[in-house]
Amino acid sequence: MLRLSKLTDYAVVVLTRLEEGEGVQAAPDLAAATGIAEPTVAKVLKILAHAGLVEGLRGARGGYRLTRPIAEMPLTEVITAIDGPIALTACVDSAVGHCEAEDLCPVRGRWDPVNRAIRDALSGITIADLAPPRAAPVAPPARPAAPLAATA
Repeated sequence: MLRLSKLTDYAVVVLTRLEEGEGVQAAPDLAAATGIAEPTVAKVLKILAHAGLVEGLRGARGGYRLTRPIAEMPLTEVITAIDGPIALTACVDSAVGHCEAEDLCPVRGRWDPVNRAIRDALSGITIADLAPPRAAPVAPPARPAAPLAATA
């Protein structure tokens, strides 16, 4: 079974919350808004900042903000930032030294097309695709039309 880490799941949640907040948000505020423990949010933000997906701002009004809209952020970037290369096996694009049986393996390198297909499929999904739909703004109630003046 292919399974992403909880940290990757948390990263998606934090990124969607950053977009909803539209601006700079501090880790404690993000933790409160998402229900994720503050140390975990801080860890996720640090990793995402290192990957260039968010940027940290210092100062009294400091915090984190997105470097670009989540609609322009492929899921693959988040997975790779948190979990490393996307692959079903340790044989990632003919990597060397990740498997004790690589010298004898009859399928060595044969997983590359499968790994590429998974990465290609995931790269077509953005973080915005995973975000909950935004509520449409509520329009003010319509005013009743003024009655027409009676002509006699």
